[in-house]
Amino acid sequence: MSPRMKLDLSVVLQKAVELIDDNGLEQLSIGVLAKELQVRPPSLYNHINGLDELKQKLAIQGIKSLYECMLQAAVGRSGDEAIRALSQTYIEFVRTHPGLYEAATRFPDPEDRELHQAQQAIVKLVVKVLQAYNLKEDTAIHMVRGLRSILHGFTSIEQMGGFAMSLDIDQSFFILIDTFIEGIHLMAVKENE
Repeated sequence: MSPRMKLDLSVVLQKAVELIDDNGLEQLSIGVLAKELQVRPPSLYNHINGLDELKQKLAIQGIKSLYECMLQAAVGRSGDEAIRALSQTYIEFVRTHPGLYEAATRFPDPEDRELHQAQQAIVKLVVKVLQAYNLKEDTAIHMVRGLRSILHGFTSIEQMGGFAMSLDIDQSFFILIDTFIEGIHLMAVKENE
């Protein structure tokens, strides 16, 4: 008989991430998680108050993990190169962690302060990258919203299998991001006239 692993919140979350990345967020339950951890379900309540809290913690972990990946992608880059790196990293994160990304975008409590702070960190990171274009503050926020819409929309359609044509999906993505970047340049020229 193998020795039991020490169960703590980080172990619970790590196993939950594995489960949702493999099977989807909707398949997650306390019973399934307990079985995977080789414990009885009541043992999990020493670390979480239930499925809603678990999903909330996964949402926070997902946003924080995405932020860390995007931050690493942005380091040492600016302007167009930084936008491309952030965008590619976002896509790779969703492809690698589809369940965790789903948790990050479908959270039970949007008023959670820790979640809000994690989301704001991503916004601030993208705004900082956009400073290279000398955009007005409001315009920069509009561009952040636009980029998020592109990235979330593209990944959502891809996850649903919506890009069935024989054209290379990555090529479509690069064209889309380049078009967005051209739009930023046009906005920057317009604002600085």
